[in-house]
Amino acid sequence: MKRELEEGKRKHQCPYCRMPYPETEEEIQKNRQRRVEANDDVALRQLGTQLNIQGDFIGAVENWKKAAAMGNNRAHYELSVMYQDGRGVEQDKKKQIYHLEVAAIGGNPKARYFLGHVEYKNNNLQRAVIHYCIAAKQGYIEAFEEVNKYFADGVIPLGLFMNTVRGYQAAIDATKSPQREEADAV
Repeated sequence: MKRELEEGKRKHQCPYCRMPYPETEEEIQKNRQRRVEANDDVALRQLGTQLNIQGDFIGAVENWKKAAAMGNNRAHYELSVMYQDGRGVEQDKKKQIYHLEVAAIGGNPKARYFLGHVEYKNNNLQRAVIHYCIAAKQGYIEAFEEVNKYFADGVIPLGLFMNTVRGYQAAIDATKSPQREEADAV
């Protein structure tokens, strides 16, 4: 199969549906629209992101709400940002935190990191540190930098710090592959 691809006899195919990958922006949009109509949560989130970039905040929020209702953690995170900034919705701290919590529980390290900030602002330093440690163990560099800072300040005990360092390194190592290293070299 690899030889066929190199010789141009066969096009790259989606591993799920075996359809050839779209080659033009028009084909990409057509495929996304078909997936949106089928209520694909990833396509709804992507459409929300596209609308947000274009400045259609209300449309972005509508699509992210649909994707979040289907359990899309990244959509929950995006909604938390919108509720924080008041774009496409009225500012609402409770909804912002709710969506941050759902995204964090679902494994979104960025949401976990920002929950740490929320706890810090609420004078809950120990809870903030726990959120930072969890996000760092998921490989989130900004959280790891916070953990380093709090360890240097004597807030984090050595055992927790070392556990977090090992978790962070394991998360980073899990993302390494020969293909990524080859791409980085180019």
